[in-house]
Amino acid sequence: MKIKEIVSALEQFAPLPLQDGFDNAGLQIGLTDAEVTGALLCLDVTETVLDEAIALGFNLIIAHHPLIFKGYKSITGKDYVERCILKAIKNDLVIYAAHTNLDNAPEGVNFKIAEKIGLKNVRVLETKENALVKLVTFVPTAQAEDVRKALFNAGCGNIGNYDSCSYNLEGEGTFRASEGTHPYCGEIGEIHTEKEIRIETILLAYKKAEAVKALLAAHPYEEPAFDIYPLQNTWAQAGAGVIGELETTETELEFLKRIKKTFEVGCLKHNKLTGREIQTVALCGGAGAFLMPLAIRNHADVFITGEIKYHDYFGHENDILLAEIGHYESEQYTKEIFYTLIRDLFPNLEVQQTKVNTNPIKYM
Repeated sequence: MKIKEIVSALEQFAPLPLQDGFDNAGLQIGLTDAEVTGALLCLDVTETVLDEAIALGFNLIIAHHPLIFKGYKSITGKDYVERCILKAIKNDLVIYAAHTNLDNAPEGVNFKIAEKIGLKNVRVLETKENALVKLVTFVPTAQAEDVRKALFNAGCGNIGNYDSCSYNLEGEGTFRASEGTHPYCGEIGEIHTEKEIRIETILLAYKKAEAVKALLAAHPYEEPAFDIYPLQNTWAQAGAGVIGELETTETELEFLKRIKKTFEVGCLKHNKLTGREIQTVALCGGAGAFLMPLAIRNHADVFITGEIKYHDYFGHENDILLAEIGHYESEQYTKEIFYTLIRDLFPNLEVQQTKVNTNPIKYM
């Protein structure tokens, strides 16, 4: 199989439009038309990881953190990023990164962390805004079902755990075809009235082009009429951080000790213990301190993330228990998401999680 098949599967799970504006997720280096010889999964791309892939005979590296974040005016090997770029190109390696798109994806990074902790009723903490649009079109009654199916197949009509959602209203459309047209119904030069169905359905904004293409292909009219409206509705399935509940409450100390063990944390930082019981848990992998106010507003007992600044600890001991477990530690299980996805879809592909611990932070 070709590398582009693997990339397509990754982007179906974590679409690139879900990434934050600062990010550089996606294909980093290489040509995806190459046949894949194996995939190595990692959190960070380093020279040692590249050496591991080369030794295994793998030509695809899938990382969580992008190797390339900024633009380069020259590639001379002056730092580890440039050396990795040179080595990857020299050895025909393809590097792909799924970063904040995987953070924000349904069942992405934060859902995996919640699974490791044992949370139930997990939902997104900060849902994606301006992610949805409504498509409205008008179709002759006899062809309405075909057009609906085409739109649903293109990703329209998904609301929460429901699919094939639409609203349909009967009415009449009028038009007059000019010379040189090829009308589906009616005569050139005469006003025609046609029984039509107004179809309304919702879709993700980044799927708009795909939906319009499907509409034009399935619609019988030469010039179909359709409207697309922006919506203020939130998309509850995607966004930053998650919140959920433990099946049974734990003391602060019991909970922190379990987190330290589960994520193999060398140094777990936290604010003052106040004797609260822990049941509602909010979290965000990586640098997620920006979600702390939202965790407090949602009445979480504890907020877990990879990085918290010194001054962010002040003044919250009565609001919430803060737990800082390290950036690498919080996102290390990202590799498991990649592994499960690829193993399920491509069972014959050789795939391994890196044996290299790429955490640049060491603890004494």
